[in-house]
Amino acid sequence: MKLAIAGTGLIVNEVLPFLEGWDWEVAAICSTPRSAGKAETLAAMCKNAAVFTDFSRMLAETSAEAVYIGTPNSTHRSMAEAALLAGKHVIVEKPLAVNLEEAERIADLAMKNELFLYEAITTLYQPDYEALRAQLHRIGKIKLVNCNFSQFSSRYEAFERGETAPVFDPKQAGGALMDLNLYNIHWVLGLFGAPEDVVYHANMDRGIDTSGVLWMQYPDFQVISAAAKDSGSPSRCIVQGTKGYLLQNTTANICGEVTLHLNDGTEETYHTETQHRMEMEFRAFRQQMQERDYEACYRALARSLEVSSVLTAARRPAGIRFPSDPD
Repeated sequence: MKLAIAGTGLIVNEVLPFLEGWDWEVAAICSTPRSAGKAETLAAMCKNAAVFTDFSRMLAETSAEAVYIGTPNSTHRSMAEAALLAGKHVIVEKPLAVNLEEAERIADLAMKNELFLYEAITTLYQPDYEALRAQLHRIGKIKLVNCNFSQFSSRYEAFERGETAPVFDPKQAGGALMDLNLYNIHWVLGLFGAPEDVVYHANMDRGIDTSGVLWMQYPDFQVISAAAKDSGSPSRCIVQGTKGYLLQNTTANICGEVTLHLNDGTEETYHTETQHRMEMEFRAFRQQMQERDYEACYRALARSLEVSSVLTAARRPAGIRFPSDPD
């Protein structure tokens, strides 16, 4: 299946070498005029990829059935909308959009036109995540869930000096919640559905959250979800129940090995090796498109809208506001 790519940043550089092995043909790469050299370098890694510096022109001229959007958060809605209007299926890096209103807008457009629209969330497609889900019933009544994704950003020291990279820029919908904590939220909602209430306590600097803790209320249990870009720590996800607990001792975007610990002393480990953390999602996207499995796509899209709702609700009381947020 042919894929056109928008963006030349870190995420595109990470996934591009693997796409051909996952049965995707990269037909085009689009960059800004300033990054044309980067696009040329990336295109040279592909068999027959054209280079564009105008997204509209790429949409008009490429033969690719799908577009992968790996550009800053603030551009996701507009680029996804343009691609859908051009009749292309869309894979957009997380977050799906800046706020719930934008996310619902492109989701409605995709479903109205029977097009596939995916938020690229590695979490939901990892086999070890599915193994954890399958063991939830064994730990009894859920009481506490705790996720931590804290990773000191290579751009944080520059941020402290007054420089603002997109990941720390409120104008580009940056921040720890929209970047790292988003994976924690998907991890939690993928297991338990939408919470009843959310509260976000953030460490703010120049209008952006460099770290923070999100509390999510469920009918019978509590969730604490922490993420930081201004400091680091071991990252893990734990579900505690009355009969034991489940531990995933990795970040929520990798979802690695799972260990089951029961109160009677039983310990079991579950792990499936994969080539790359993005492998399973891109294989799933391709299979669903080929089989025209809209039900699976729109089920995942509904979950992305729930996550967008949590993100939007959490930002307001924390004082995190982006330019495209409604008044």
